[in-house]
Amino acid sequence: MNHFLAVANILGRVILMFGLVLLIPCGVAYWMEDGSLPVFLEALLTTLGCGAIIWLLTNQFKRELQIRDGFLLVVLVWLSLPVFGMLPLYFYFPELGIAKSYFEAASGLTSTGATVLTGLDEFPYAINLWRCLMVWIGGMGLIVLAVAILPMLGVGGRQLLSAEVPGPIKESRLTPRIAETAKRLWLIYVALTAACAIAYWLAGMTPFDAITHALSTLGLGGFSTHDASYGHWNSPLIEIIAIVFMLIAGINFSAHFVVWHNKSLSAYRTDPEAKLYILITLISCIGIATFLWIKGIYTDPLDALRYAAFNVVSVATTTGYNNTDYALWPIFAPLWMLFLSGFCTSSGSTGGGIKMIRARILFQQFFREMIVIMHPRAVSLVKIGKNIVTNEIIFAILAFLFVYLTSIVLMTLALTLSGLDEITAFSAAIACLNNLGTGLGRIGPSMNYASLNDFQIWLCSFAMFLGRLEFYTLMIVFTPAFWRK
Repeated sequence: MNHFLAVANILGRVILMFGLVLLIPCGVAYWMEDGSLPVFLEALLTTLGCGAIIWLLTNQFKRELQIRDGFLLVVLVWLSLPVFGMLPLYFYFPELGIAKSYFEAASGLTSTGATVLTGLDEFPYAINLWRCLMVWIGGMGLIVLAVAILPMLGVGGRQLLSAEVPGPIKESRLTPRIAETAKRLWLIYVALTAACAIAYWLAGMTPFDAITHALSTLGLGGFSTHDASYGHWNSPLIEIIAIVFMLIAGINFSAHFVVWHNKSLSAYRTDPEAKLYILITLISCIGIATFLWIKGIYTDPLDALRYAAFNVVSVATTTGYNNTDYALWPIFAPLWMLFLSGFCTSSGSTGGGIKMIRARILFQQFFREMIVIMHPRAVSLVKIGKNIVTNEIIFAILAFLFVYLTSIVLMTLALTLSGLDEITAFSAAIACLNNLGTGLGRIGPSMNYASLNDFQIWLCSFAMFLGRLEFYTLMIVFTPAFWRK
């Protein structure tokens, strides 16, 4: 019980910090006089009150967390914060109900970008800002933010980072202190977001749209302030800016850190994922553009390249923006884009999917097995750069891939059993598990998740958390062995 109370103490502090973030939309609602200030004040007081109560009641149990505590806290944070994130939406749109309000907040905080809302152009400024702000916070990870802040409160954070941050970044601290690492990553994140917002503004967006879309772009969440997404502007320049920053956000932030620290771009050349990620994305853009031009979807090759590049990059990086309804393209194109969303982005980025590093290792393992079959006595190794990938890591990745594919199958079966058609169910499974958001069928680019029933909505919400926490972190908490002493 003391273990749980110690975790609850940290959870209370995280909820308090999250409540303080609500001051930002409160200020916007007051400044813009958009009519949403009462709901944000109510949400603010509720969040701060709950966080303070949990913190004060468990304050005597605070201590350094163990590995098991870290996993439990990560799960509790990601499952509970959408409860407070949904409050402004639930208070302002009571017709949404709890399921869809929670889904919208969960979609933002997991940087998925799936939505149940329409009429975004008419929403109060503060509501649209809050949706995009949740994407931005969730993009880098609330736990990383907590790691940067909690040491000042007397609580270490290394266990939290190991439990939450995916990929190789968890194995190497970029600075001697893990809190300092988190702070530096956030500084880079903030700087890139500011640069993106300025670029959007100079390209023709209003200051508000520039800020909200910069938040959503760097978080790779895809929330927009307009129902038409980037089709609202019909601006190639704005789309180019979005493509550039989506690609940047899909690269491992540890590589960005090293580039900033060393004042050299060499880290991108030596990064085991960046070159392959950019190469596959660009080849896909050109390939799909050529396919659409040959099929006569676009008669001008430049138009084909423009629409293919924007939507391919958006889906491959699991962002979910669109500037046209690509569901109307021949089915090969959107299916290839969904496939890219499963592996394209780098570990340590704000993207979803299994990550490029795992895909690269599996690809090399495939050829290794072929060599061993043909030459049983041959010594064949899987390498990333000069480092040998051990069999233990390969086995772990194979197990991860099994869980990933099994989750897609089970999610698809459950959604079809609940009444969804096959295309919608399959694309919803991939879109939610990859934290992409936009799918096909009833959840295509010109539609959203509003037509799904509550059971389907809850299932998709769970899938978003499963994908965001890379399966093991969430699933391990539900195993009996986790709770044994």
